[in-house]
Amino acid sequence: MVKRIKVAIAGCTGRMGKMIAKILPEYKNFELSGLLEKCGHPDLGTEFSKITNDSSYNLKISDSYRETLLISDVLIDFTLPDATLNLLECSRDMEVRHVIGTTGFSVSQESDILRYAKEKVIVKAGNMSLGVNLITKLTQMISGALDTDYDIEILEMHHREKVDSPSGTALMLGEAAAKGRGLVFENIKDLDRSKVRGKRKNGNIGLSAMRGGDVVGEHSIIFAGSGERIVISHIANDREIFARGALKAAYWTMSRKPGAYSMIDVLGI
Repeated sequence: MVKRIKVAIAGCTGRMGKMIAKILPEYKNFELSGLLEKCGHPDLGTEFSKITNDSSYNLKISDSYRETLLISDVLIDFTLPDATLNLLECSRDMEVRHVIGTTGFSVSQESDILRYAKEKVIVKAGNMSLGVNLITKLTQMISGALDTDYDIEILEMHHREKVDSPSGTALMLGEAAAKGRGLVFENIKDLDRSKVRGKRKNGNIGLSAMRGGDVVGEHSIIFAGSGERIVISHIANDREIFARGALKAAYWTMSRKPGAYSMIDVLGI
């Protein structure tokens, strides 16, 4: 009998945590090892099936991070930046792999993640879907083929509850566009034009965010030139695509050496 991969879910009561738990039983090569939430969460100690109609798991929600991570092969983490860094520190001396879908990290936190990746396998992506990662690669290719006569604008929209802006996916697309031109994204990203009166700076990459309703996620990359525009768009209608991507990444980590990886690596694009 093939040994099943033991998966723990951090942020299990969130939108993505619930979705991963919902579809996990379909994957016979996985076994749920733990359901984690932050200290003080009102659902701690409650059986998971009691808080959602989409799961039959009777495992209790816990904040026993070390105990859970010690018995897990992979942690899937859709939480908040500080929580993600805490989980990485908790598992510092363990072999558990981390699949991180958390977004909104600061520059220093990104550096911290790279430091942890020297000793453990980490897959981190602003978006886990196949489609988004395909258009990320396409964005890089188009950006590299066009010069700065084509202005790049990235437009995104998400549900009203999303706290980080712009989205991790929008930043990922911006990074890809900058990479295509051999530039550093931090030096050319343009997040807010409301404070400066003037023309658009040539070569900058603009990002605009909208929030409202229950929008799962919409992203467009616009290459605007004289007389034409090239527009690439992706619309997510269901969070299930992100959950399936995260589980694909979790399986992929089992055969990898310590390092920092992305979904581009997982998908082999």
